Amino acid sequence: MDKYQVLKQYFGYDEFREGQELLIDSILSGRDTLGIMPTGAGKSLCFQIPALMMEGITLVISPLISLMKDQVEALNQAGIHAAYLNSSLTASQYYRALAYAREGRYPIIYVAPERLVTEEFK
Repeated sequence: MDKYQVLKQYFGYDEFREGQELLIDSILSGRDTLGIMPTGAGKSLCFQIPALMMEGITLVISPLISLMKDQVEALNQAGIHAAYLNSSLTASQYYRALAYAREGRYPIIYVAPERLVTEEFK
């Protein structure tokens, strides 16, 4: 599936917004990529589309729990298995999400910065 098919199938758009395609192409070509865009410009698609096209898990580091929840809910509703790991989860939910991640169920996982240094996460 190419980037246009992913854009249409999962996100319902026919074309990219300004700057999105350039960032997506850079990521897909394996280059280190930095994109600075205003609120509402569609930054999330710039890493979500490559995450769906590439192998492995994409980790999204975010300190905003409400944003993580919103993004994961929207991805799951679009048919994309995603999860978040932050302090809002019970221990049981956290370990279940880690187990599913080990099984390769999630192409995208949102992680709070403080989780990166925990032994369970490593």
